[in-house]
Amino acid sequence: MMLPHLFSPVTVARTTIRNRIVFTGHHTHLADGQVSDDLVAYHEARAAGGAGLIVVEIATVHDTGVFAANCLDARSADCIPGYRRLAGSVQRHGVRLFGQLFHPGREIQVRTDGLMATAVAPSPVPNERFHIMPRAMSGALIEEVIEGFARGAGHLAEAGLDGVELVASHGYLPAQFLNPRLNLRSDAWGGTFEKRLRFVEETLSTMRAAIGDAALGMRISGDELDPAQGLTGDDVEAIARALAHRLDYISVVAGMSSSLGASIHIAAPMGVPAGYIAPFARRVKEACGLPVIATGRINQPQIAEGILASGDADLCGMTRAMIADPAMALKAREERLDDIRACIACNQACIGHSHKGVAISCIQNPVSGRERRYGTLSPSPVARSVMVAGGGPAGLKAAAVAAARGHRVTLHEAGDMTGGQARHASMLPGRQEFGGLVQNLEHEARSAGAEILTGSKVTPRLVEQCEPDAIIVATGARPWMPVIEGEAHVVEAMALLDGANVGHSVVIADGRADWTGLGLAERLAEAGHRVRLVVNGAMAGELLQLYVRNHHVGRARRLGVDIITHARLFGADDDVAYFQDTLTGEAIILEEMDSLVLSQGHEPHDDLGLDLEAAGRTFMRVGDCLAPRSAEEAVLEGFEAAWRL
Repeated sequence: MMLPHLFSPVTVARTTIRNRIVFTGHHTHLADGQVSDDLVAYHEARAAGGAGLIVVEIATVHDTGVFAANCLDARSADCIPGYRRLAGSVQRHGVRLFGQLFHPGREIQVRTDGLMATAVAPSPVPNERFHIMPRAMSGALIEEVIEGFARGAGHLAEAGLDGVELVASHGYLPAQFLNPRLNLRSDAWGGTFEKRLRFVEETLSTMRAAIGDAALGMRISGDELDPAQGLTGDDVEAIARALAHRLDYISVVAGMSSSLGASIHIAAPMGVPAGYIAPFARRVKEACGLPVIATGRINQPQIAEGILASGDADLCGMTRAMIADPAMALKAREERLDDIRACIACNQACIGHSHKGVAISCIQNPVSGRERRYGTLSPSPVARSVMVAGGGPAGLKAAAVAAARGHRVTLHEAGDMTGGQARHASMLPGRQEFGGLVQNLEHEARSAGAEILTGSKVTPRLVEQCEPDAIIVATGARPWMPVIEGEAHVVEAMALLDGANVGHSVVIADGRADWTGLGLAERLAEAGHRVRLVVNGAMAGELLQLYVRNHHVGRARRLGVDIITHARLFGADDDVAYFQDTLTGEAIILEEMDSLVLSQGHEPHDDLGLDLEAAGRTFMRVGDCLAPRSAEEAVLEGFEAAWRL
């Protein structure tokens, strides 16, 4: 077997898991307090796709820890029927199901009615990311919360789950008790290492009494990666050693929710190396002697196999990998590695949706989170000839899905390669994996039987010659160029990526606050240019997912990029760029400029669509030719257009 470690069984407590692939707990926003039909369908797709273990997302255990209205709620026995239904749907595929129990402590932000919550914690130490000052917990409240964990664990065990996991990761409440920088108490719950352990020890003890022989685990950050307030690797090693007798396994992650820098590790972006979590997992494994799950940027089965073979961990969390491709495990077992739709860690529709409070999905796989609507791709009753104009993400997805439904599909790309703006994105520092989106979509289209023609521009004449039964226009967008008076050296962002030259001192006029301006700033600074990034927004990368933005803004700052915000481009003349402060209206004058780079966004490239409309042709527009947005909208619209054929 190509992946012998990944597909060997493993036993945790008395539970045998068929392989080492874990779909770890993550907030899907598919629940409504209780297990929903959408949540069941979401997890069953991963169970059918070959996972070994699924850990269902966080569940509330106490009134002071209600994190969101659409979290699972384990406070009462009302949760048992839903959990039982979920367990049955997963376990019938031979997959084990564990559940997570959670209290955020000082990380709680708002109540479900939108008002500020009263956060509680071991001590009143403020949260710098959310600017929250918690209230110190009384001894009576601590006992109540511990009982809440025990009650919730009992409900999950009664529902038939195979195990229960305490979330002590990312600086949430259990980690706050363990942390000497956050637990400043001098009573029975803090002051010494042993007293800081007490909350977690008693919680685990009462949970064990409630679940009997079911597996009991704990999720913890191997290093919270915040030098000011976080648990260090040394701290976690000592904690793992001290708590090992209470546990059956430990799930290792990294980072800390309360820190802007460390929180990126909750869902590390593509700029973070794949499998980087392995050293943290090894250290915990050596300290506790228990089975250990390593989770963090393990997006390919080969990476997981390497971690397991080296002994760094016993199981691998591959969550985003299975959001992108629910059948990843099955394809890996059948050694169809080229057919796996690899996660590119863009974070747009998984954690990005979560931060918007909407249901999880994936930019590559719009079926994720929509399994009940799109989970079964039915063959078309009539095979039609389909012409797709444009080989960007929208056109490729439309071609792949239409061909998979049995249509005769020809995709025409005017350029010499497919990909559109996704290829430009992959040229930027730390964004190389974005090219995987193109690779994956093109592979899907070709495998489904679509014909892809490059160097083939669709015109009304070509449409007349081919006479397709259906036309999907996915011609994308072109850069929007404001008129710049004067003699300044002006270069458009896409032209720069395609090889245009700039001088040493560069001003980037970023009118979109997206990936382009920020990425170009990094690229030019790495090459030794003096870079001033001027953003018409509140911050650089404002439209990017939080963790992606913070990662890249941090890189830009380390490279010495000067970032100016709240400024719109006014004009340029020779070696001077003029901007207007959008808050005050005052002038911002930047001198000693060699080149002005314009990153002002795009406008629809819709010449073909307008010509077809004038000719009375029936067709569908998808992606940026309809309105410039992101790859997520483009792929979804391509999928839906093919679904409707």
